[in-house]
Amino acid sequence: MIPIRGRTASRALVVAALIVAAGGCGLSQELDRERDPDRAGPSAAASSAGTEAPGGLGHSEPPEAAEAELGADRTGDASPDATAACPASGVRMLPGLVDAAMGLRAMGVTLTNCGEKTYTVKGYPSIQVLDADGEPYDDVRVLQGPQDVTTAVPDLGPHQVALKPGESAETVLVWRNTVTEVDVPAVNAPTLRIAPLPGRPAEVLTPDGGLDLGNTGRLGTTAWTKFAPDF
Repeated sequence: MIPIRGRTASRALVVAALIVAAGGCGLSQELDRERDPDRAGPSAAASSAGTEAPGGLGHSEPPEAAEAELGADRTGDASPDATAACPASGVRMLPGLVDAAMGLRAMGVTLTNCGEKTYTVKGYPSIQVLDADGEPYDDVRVLQGPQDVTTAVPDLGPHQVALKPGESAETVLVWRNTVTEVDVPAVNAPTLRIAPLPGRPAEVLTPDGGLDLGNTGRLGTTAWTKFAPDF
């Protein structure tokens, strides 16, 4: 878990299918399984059974019985510009488009080695969810692992990923746009600050539509995994 402290509150790399499972299942398929687990068959159970919550996370909440059709919130550009000069860190991070089901959101963030040397990551990104003034929300927890948000997105856990120049890795961010307490303001964060790992240089990303976390106060992440586009 990455604690968030602070005050309460370009063109995206188009990813047709976010590959986060060793078996090559796309993110949309995984969300579809949560929406309709009976249609998915035994493969869905097998995908979840082999994934434990890293970092001592608690039991996962069960999937909802029905989720709305995917495809909403999948338009528009996001910053930073993919054509911009390579940062001094040697890597560039870009938010993907948001896959949306009823109350469930998932967005990939791609890290590309734009430098001249191999870049290695292992584990989870360091993330702060920012308000309109660029200040972190103090009531949003960033979780290492998606299981406390959804069982539809598997997480391979921390493993070393070595990126040669031009290669990419990906983390998937998951959250729910759920409002359960009328007296607690809903979070609709326009930006987030993300570093590949704690202590490494961070970038501020502007996802299209922002992060509408409701008042759940939780943002789940997957460990960095080598990016394999589904051609």
